Amino acid sequence: MKNSLKPKYDMRLLFSCLFLVSFFNSFAQDVKPEIKPIVKIDSLYREDQFYFSVTYNLLVQAPSGLKQDKFSAGLSAGFLRDMPINKTRNISIAAGLGLSYQNFYQNLTISKGPDGEQVYGVNGYSEFVTNRYKQYSVDMPIEFRWRTSTYESYKFWRIYSGVKLSYIFSDKSILKDGETTYKISNNKDVNQFQYGVYMSAGYNTWNVYCYYGLNSLFDKSVKTVSGESIQMNAMNIGLIFYIL
Repeated sequence: MKNSLKPKYDMRLLFSCLFLVSFFNSFAQDVKPEIKPIVKIDSLYREDQFYFSVTYNLLVQAPSGLKQDKFSAGLSAGFLRDMPINKTRNISIAAGLGLSYQNFYQNLTISKGPDGEQVYGVNGYSEFVTNRYKQYSVDMPIEFRWRTSTYESYKFWRIYSGVKLSYIFSDKSILKDGETTYKISNNKDVNQFQYGVYMSAGYNTWNVYCYYGLNSLFDKSVKTVSGESIQMNAMNIGLIFYIL
């Protein structure tokens, strides 16, 4: 009796083993290994950037008695093309194009005389209600760059310095003395071509910025009613933000 049952159990064991083998074989075929894409690192990266700056505007080397009032603000924005000059690409030269708006609240007044000529004066704040000068320009910055960036990180320390060439395509001064309002647009005495040096330094997006104009805002021939030459340069101090 025992011998007759043994072949049956052997057959059952054989079929069970075959079933398990086929099950694990089909399961192994369904589970495919995940193939991750190969990411190629760009070792020839550039720091091409959009920039935006907010500044406080100062007038330096101004006529005696000239003072600024309120907050004279400046805004600028543009794009810079990066051109690395060394193998590690942490030193480069960049050139760009941008637009600027500069506003000055001060007591250098520009009015008109009886014959229509422009009259310049440095007056006390009690002698007028409001006085301001604003200008719009196209800028071309050219800068030398040092930074600690790599192709794997966009957060780094930087020091950028260079020169900025500007063309003032629109300017306007507004003087209200309580009786008359003088509005003078595109003043012929304004030096439309401006140039100066600047520097920015910081980490990641936040950077301090300083610009110093090397030529006067007004022509050398312009003088106040007291005979003093108006040779004053612009200086901008603030923050500049770089966006990749």
